[in-house]
Amino acid sequence: MTTKNTSLATPVAACIVLLLAGCAVGPDYARPPLNLPMPYTAAPPASREAEGVPLARLSPELDVPAQWWQAFRSEPLNALVTQSLAGNPTIEAADAALRAAQENEAADRAAFWPSVALGYSPTRQRVAATVASPVSSNANLYTLHTAQVTVSYTPDVFGATRRQVEGAQAQTELQRFQSLAAKLTLSSNVVTAAITEASLRAQQRATLEIIAGQKEVLQAYRKQRTLGQVALADVDAQEASLAATEATLPPLDKQLAQQRNLLATLAGRYPSEGVAAHFDLDALQLPTELPLTLPSTLVEHRPDVRAAEAQLQAASAAIGVAVAARLPNMTLGVNSYGSSAYTLSGLFKSSSLFWTVAASVTQPIFDGGALKHREAAARASFDQAAAQYRATVLTAFQDVANTLEAIDADTRALQAAIKAERTASQSLARTQAQVRLGDASALSLRVAQQARQQALLNLVQARALRLTDAAALFQALGGGWWNPPPAQLAASPSSSLSPQLP
Repeated sequence: MTTKNTSLATPVAACIVLLLAGCAVGPDYARPPLNLPMPYTAAPPASREAEGVPLARLSPELDVPAQWWQAFRSEPLNALVTQSLAGNPTIEAADAALRAAQENEAADRAAFWPSVALGYSPTRQRVAATVASPVSSNANLYTLHTAQVTVSYTPDVFGATRRQVEGAQAQTELQRFQSLAAKLTLSSNVVTAAITEASLRAQQRATLEIIAGQKEVLQAYRKQRTLGQVALADVDAQEASLAATEATLPPLDKQLAQQRNLLATLAGRYPSEGVAAHFDLDALQLPTELPLTLPSTLVEHRPDVRAAEAQLQAASAAIGVAVAARLPNMTLGVNSYGSSAYTLSGLFKSSSLFWTVAASVTQPIFDGGALKHREAAARASFDQAAAQYRATVLTAFQDVANTLEAIDADTRALQAAIKAERTASQSLARTQAQVRLGDASALSLRVAQQARQQALLNLVQARALRLTDAAALFQALGGGWWNPPPAQLAASPSSSLSPQLP
């Protein structure tokens, strides 16, 4: 009988040692394998230089700078982005969410340590005189002083606490990358809004230039009408053409005012406060080279991809927490250690000491399958997070591919717009000369005016779109948060950037 007990005690003791040593149940997180393509697009964008339009070369060797907006060489833009990052409440909220996640992680880490509590309880009590006093004297009114320390500790036998902390760490990473994504989105929105404002101002100037030319023609027609050289219908048609052009100004004014309101809001100000900066297309330039992150590193650089991965890791840790909840839970501790006496001085006597040491093990037996289903739900949530992670990666590659193709198309579109504006201007000049000589009709002049008006606006929009898509490329590549700007970059932002395109 003694031999049998010894043989049983050995494996039991070994199990106890293994349990106390601890293990972490549930899956250990590993990044899902991704079959990343080498090129971003099925057909690489053309790299030829369009006639009259210098090409912004895409360079895999050029990394995205942290202050990527400085590539547009606009000090007002640099200042506005800095103000927006400092004053926008969305960024403030994202930073606060990050701090909250960090504090929650620190709170979860506290579970690795014992819990210690100190208590002191004085009790004044009176018992009936007919009842024997619990003390040696016969006093029926007494004060009981009790001071005690309580210590409890829950060993992380199956790794529930470790998985809980792992999940908290992942939540902190999630908030960190969401904060970075918010800053990237804000800076991109500010740059895009500034480019849009510059485009609207250029469209206004082009429209006013066209209106001035139409007014000159109208005045000439009216003089010729008094001499009987021009029909009244031609004068009316020119007036109608002028009115139609003037009607395009109010929508431009409205859009410009709305862009100014947007810039103020992005900077954390009320629209009535506005922003001091005004933007012009001629003051915004592109570098001769644009960065192009390799596909293999894009998943490391995109904040939204990293946030999706952090969510996936949190879901993985949640599986371990759910599995551990189905296993035994052990608690060790000194339930109480203290002193109890009828006087304060008596608390320090050895005869007043008391203590209680206890341990408990709890094993769920029957809960209607609740814990089992919670584990299954955690595994399903992990599958959901994995699918969302893959979808985020696909979207990231789509963003880069779309932007690369847009930049290539922008170069050719700008070339066509420059050629169209040049041709329309020459045609208008020839038509005006022919009208003065009587060799062209008023209708031909109106057609030439309308063609140049549209060509001017198309040229402005093509220039702005090229800038906007360059900003979109910086955003699609992740915004350069992994490259903290050195001190010399802040002092001389133009020193580390490539030369500009005209």
